[in-house]
Amino acid sequence: MDLLSFADYAGTCAFAISGTISATQKKLDLFGATFIGFVTAIGGGTIRDLMLGNTPVTWILDSKYFILILASILFTLVFYKYILKLKQTLFLFDTIGIGVFTIIGIEKALFFGINAPISMVMGLSSAVIGGVIRDTLCNDVPLIFHKEIYATACIIGGSVYLVLQHFNVETHFSQIATISSIIIIRLLAIKYNLSLPKITNAQE
Repeated sequence: MDLLSFADYAGTCAFAISGTISATQKKLDLFGATFIGFVTAIGGGTIRDLMLGNTPVTWILDSKYFILILASILFTLVFYKYILKLKQTLFLFDTIGIGVFTIIGIEKALFFGINAPISMVMGLSSAVIGGVIRDTLCNDVPLIFHKEIYATACIIGGSVYLVLQHFNVETHFSQIATISSIIIIRLLAIKYNLSLPKITNAQE
């Protein structure tokens, strides 16, 4: 298993855990928590593949995703109180996950002959749509719209990847540079409480 595949599975597990935690905090039942966990983990990749016409979608063809997601959901439900204490670890896996999903989305789009700007959109969709679905179903304003620098980190990281690939930089180095840039941006944003300017009502 190469580095990207391992990080893909780790990120999928992290997304499944974050979805299950959100559902648990909303006091949803077992089915609700399982459903939210699944759609958080596979939502972005599913939407991306459908837009690209890449069907059946990836997680349907690879049963390992189903097993890992289900195991992550069950693990979260059983050890919920302990997992909440591992916020930094989950943050790291989540950040690695969005970096990997950004790369995968871009690579798939380029493989289908999509131009670079739209490939960036596919990478962004892979990384954030699952979280948007999670927050929407849990009746929350999606995280990417109001709080952390999240999607912006994916856009910057994706730009790094596209530039390096344009200059034929070795793929593994491009992948590591992309994930590293996203991690650094998110760490700096959290440490210094950075966010994009908010739109305010001019009459206020």
